Amino acid sequence: MKIAAIQLESKLEPQVNLEVIRKHMLQARESGVEAVFLPEVFYSISNGLTASPYLVEDGNEHWRAIQKLALDFKMFLIGGSVATLEKGKILNRSYNFAPDGTELGRYDKTHLFACDLSKHPSATVINEGKIYTAGSKPLMIDINGWKIGVAICFDLRFPELFRWYSSQGATALTISSAFTVPTGKAHWHTLVRARAIENQCYTVACGQWGEHNERIKTYGHSLIVDPWGEVLADAGEGEKMIMAEFDHSRLKQVRERLDVLRDPTKPHWLS
Repeated sequence: MKIAAIQLESKLEPQVNLEVIRKHMLQARESGVEAVFLPEVFYSISNGLTASPYLVEDGNEHWRAIQKLALDFKMFLIGGSVATLEKGKILNRSYNFAPDGTELGRYDKTHLFACDLSKHPSATVINEGKIYTAGSKPLMIDINGWKIGVAICFDLRFPELFRWYSSQGATALTISSAFTVPTGKAHWHTLVRARAIENQCYTVACGQWGEHNERIKTYGHSLIVDPWGEVLADAGEGEKMIMAEFDHSRLKQVRERLDVLRDPTKPHWLS
């Protein structure tokens, strides 16, 4: 399956972001891509002090604008996240759509980012817990025979979530992100490759890049990694799209070469 990840420099205004996404999705469709992955807060990015004013609710104009991306280009739209209002709570939610607009499932970010990097010249204090309510349930979706475990940004630092996905038969993982510059430089490549290697899954880590406003600057370097940990594509810096192939034969080869998923003494919570 041919897939693409679109690295964005999202702004507060959704229409600006949608125009960029549509441009890349047109190119993706022409290249035979079946599934497109988006970054965290792709629809509208705030300054980290409050949520975006463009809140998605079931069936509202913002929800329909996201669904329309899948419908118009007849592709799977996977990962990414948007600020969502539900029952008076704001959630950092991943919506996932099939080419016919059917919603495949939704995942609310479980681990909320909290970091004080105020002494770093290119960072500031961010505490998502003051804005969002944390989710509590994992999500695995099936796309053309690929079982994909869904995660968002700070979840990357909690390997038990990804191990649960692999224990449930995941063959791919997606981590939509808006990693800050200092944490990205320090840990991004290492953590993404580690999650791919230890779970022997294709891993798509689609991130934000650039200076989004006066407070938020993100690292970029969206990655597509194979089950052996080889980087198939690295977006580096800039707003761009990267592509790669998910290959069942490669997955089988890796898992037969080194059987790390067979563990007769696995903990009870993975049963």
